[in-house]
Amino acid sequence: MDSPAERAARWGIEPEYVDAFGRRQVLAPAALARILAILDQAGIDGPAPPFTVVPGRTYQGGDPNARMWVLAVQLYGVCSHRNWGHGDFTDLAALLELAADLGAAGIGLNPLHALFDDRPERASPYAPNSRLFLNPLYIDVDAIAEFPGLDAAGREEIARLRAAAQVDYLGAAKAKLAGLRLAYGRFRADASPERRRDFECFKNEQGPALARFASFEVLRRRFPQAWWDWPEQWRAPTDAALAALRATDGDAVGFYEFVQWIADRQLAACQATARARALSIGLYLDVAVGVDAAGADAWSDQGAILHGLSAGAPPDAFNPVGQNWGIAAFHPRGLSAHAFAPFRRTIAAAMRHAGAIRIDHVLGLNRLFLIPHGAPAQDGAYFRFPLEALLAVVAQESVAHRCIVIGEDLGTVPEDLRGKLAGWGLWSYRVLIFERDADGGFIVPARYPRDALATFNTHDLPTYQGWMTGHDLKMRREIGHPSGETEDQRAQARAALQAALAQSGCGSGFAGVARYLAATPSRLVAVSIEDVLGIVDQPNLPGTIDEHPNWRQRLPVPLEDWAGHAQLRTLARVFAESRRGVRRPPA
Repeated sequence: MDSPAERAARWGIEPEYVDAFGRRQVLAPAALARILAILDQAGIDGPAPPFTVVPGRTYQGGDPNARMWVLAVQLYGVCSHRNWGHGDFTDLAALLELAADLGAAGIGLNPLHALFDDRPERASPYAPNSRLFLNPLYIDVDAIAEFPGLDAAGREEIARLRAAAQVDYLGAAKAKLAGLRLAYGRFRADASPERRRDFECFKNEQGPALARFASFEVLRRRFPQAWWDWPEQWRAPTDAALAALRATDGDAVGFYEFVQWIADRQLAACQATARARALSIGLYLDVAVGVDAAGADAWSDQGAILHGLSAGAPPDAFNPVGQNWGIAAFHPRGLSAHAFAPFRRTIAAAMRHAGAIRIDHVLGLNRLFLIPHGAPAQDGAYFRFPLEALLAVVAQESVAHRCIVIGEDLGTVPEDLRGKLAGWGLWSYRVLIFERDADGGFIVPARYPRDALATFNTHDLPTYQGWMTGHDLKMRREIGHPSGETEDQRAQARAALQAALAQSGCGSGFAGVARYLAATPSRLVAVSIEDVLGIVDQPNLPGTIDEHPNWRQRLPVPLEDWAGHAQLRTLARVFAESRRGVRRPPA
């Protein structure tokens, strides 16, 4: 029998690694045995079959000399005078119009993946039900041709949702699903021939994946437990079983297909708006690194997704105890066995209506840190993935969809990985907070790479105001979470940033940061609306659930007032003066 070390090597497990602090970490024998036992249950082993593809590069954009910027927005938190207390695709269309007027290349968004609409309080867009389909809470129900409109009680409820201090996911989901069911009933009764043809066209475009997703949505409401505890016939159903389900529950299955059709067409209309306004990117969408193990993708692609292991990260400066993200990842052997089709579907779905995508934790295409369920992060290990084959798939889909690809390459980056990603045409992701020399000073703008997105922070990091005031450090102290940074270290970092801005002639404040980013050679700069509006709380505080309003914050300024907001006008002027972006007259 093979030794544990030999079996680990065959699986692509790295029992030893160097952490973010330069320390050598060795996986305990008992922890390795636990991981191997989980993998034995997966039923796939041995070397990956070869994957041959013509080498290529990702799509690089229409103008190789363009220096662009985008406004990054958590769409769910957008307040407007017309939405239902949760940002929607009509808000997104208005954001794209605003981007065009400001000279931006587009709007950057949180993942729009389908979550669990009957459990909407599980709001993290990075733990999706499915990465192939869209979250119906982004649908503008009022814009559906068949929606009959709200009654008096409905209008009163929507007014309450709009006035809520945070996104009321339960209320918004209840209202939207009720409205969608009304629209579906009207559609079935008297939709126009053109609408019926378009619905059938969408179902044909999406094929079996849509049918399986809709079936899963019906089944998980019938059986409340996780799918692996369902009756045996539904744990991994055959096509014949799903056909039988449609025969008995066709209206229910059809409803979830209808919802996805509406969501897809509304998002497509947003990208059409971007094209009409000549935005060089339009929609810049985010792709989560994994899925909920109890969700539709994990059920549909059981041979390609690992069960019993969660993706995460070993300890680093911001998370000294490591991270367990609680999501399931692709199975490296299973992907190969399925000719990488599940990964291709995920990438294609993200690019379907996007001008650029960001692959969250792109390091996971090379190796991914996986942790047994219930174990601490220190008992996890790195798994190697077939990097070249996965990048070949990304390049093929990127060229086919004319979509720029940005790889979120933060964290412990293996030597030469950024070079390999760049060789395939993926742009790097550079966060100003981290771009520092060994002495703590911030690197000058000229040292940023050209093929990159440059930004001050991410959704998981402090906002500009939060970072400058130390609000994030205070929050972590209050909830008993290690911050990885002392008050003195933050004060030194603030002084270093102010010195860098002054030495570069960029001024001070967030406008100075914007000038600093604008001065980089990086082809794309992203600025978050939280920083523009001076918000102190970050969208997500990693490692928390109820201690911080993660993914629930509503923006304090209504969308209708953004065009006249002084800080946003200043930002547009900064980028225009830096010759980044194009000032366009309103359409």
